[in-house]
Amino acid sequence: MANERMGAVGELWELHKRAPFPSGLRGTSVSGVEMVMLDADVAGMVSSWLSTGGSIDDRRRDLLAQREQQLIRVLEGLTGDEATYYQRLLDMTVLVMTSPDGPSVDDLPTG
Repeated sequence: MANERMGAVGELWELHKRAPFPSGLRGTSVSGVEMVMLDADVAGMVSSWLSTGGSIDDRRRDLLAQREQQLIRVLEGLTGDEATYYQRLLDMTVLVMTSPDGPSVDDLPTG
């Protein structure tokens, strides 16, 4: 299960890294949220989660929980490519937030 989650987040992350930032959202706020910082914060935490094998510290988990709520709020006002871009961030956020911290026993090498 943890490997599937890591794979799903990894695939979304690769798509996200290749996607251009929506130009209409540069330097703007939606529902009181600065969009570039929202993207940067979530991207940094997802990248950290992936690089540590599925682990995130409490400080990042708390910040990611705040950003999750902001993503939900801003998505109500987005359409098209902008909505797709931020929905992908929300999808990664949910996968990270609902994962057990660190690799599961099933993921550890045997032998």
